Amino acid sequence: MSGARTSALATLRGQIERIETAEVVHQHDRVALGHREADTALKGGLARAAIHEVFCEGRQGAAATGFVTGLAGRVTARKPLLWVRQDFSERETGALSMSGLAELGLDPRRVVMVRAADVESALRAAADALACDALGAVVLELWGDIRQFDLVASRKLTLAAQASGVTGLMLRMAAQPLPSTAETRWMLRAAHSPPGSAWSAWGAPRFDAELLRNRHGPCGRWIMEWKCDECQFSEPSTYPQPVAAASAHRPDPAVLRRAG
Repeated sequence: MSGARTSALATLRGQIERIETAEVVHQHDRVALGHREADTALKGGLARAAIHEVFCEGRQGAAATGFVTGLAGRVTARKPLLWVRQDFSERETGALSMSGLAELGLDPRRVVMVRAADVESALRAAADALACDALGAVVLELWGDIRQFDLVASRKLTLAAQASGVTGLMLRMAAQPLPSTAETRWMLRAAHSPPGSAWSAWGAPRFDAELLRNRHGPCGRWIMEWKCDECQFSEPSTYPQPVAAASAHRPDPAVLRRAG
């Protein structure tokens, strides 16, 4: 009995060491987000086959959901996306709009929605999905501070992602960051629209994205604009003030000189 326990303990220690050194994650491909400074901090982009956490403050759930949608669109590589939500999340924030996902550039035909009755069901569904290499990414949306999602549960998801190559995106609503094995941790807020007239205020979604944790590089905070047509992030566009157009009927100066 003691020998079996010793063997299990040694196996667990080996798994923890692999996660902490992050050698497996570091060797996997990274996908560029499109934002130069963010990609530089991420050593080339967001690591696939890893877990990434996205948190939000107050009433910033829509911004965090949009940011996660953008990340998912970058890492899925035309593979299906599985989105796991608690029933409680849907009662709090409403159902996800497939037309809204399409406007952000995510093909709804590749999105599979899973509604979980409770936290335990959501974690089991996410772990099983992360073990399926036919998927491109798995989004796990959890509401509030959840005692079931501890360091052990986080390690389980990370090991499944590393083994299959599937990327896990944790969307945490109304929650405080706790120790985890996540590759990156983000705090999302909606960014202000650029100055201008009301008719020009509708444009590309803007995110105030703060990278709180980065296992292989520095942290930072940037304004990241999502380009729906290109399906990538970018630096915020510049919007110069409008300039009055030249008169179409102004006489040619050369003609005036000859006439004088």
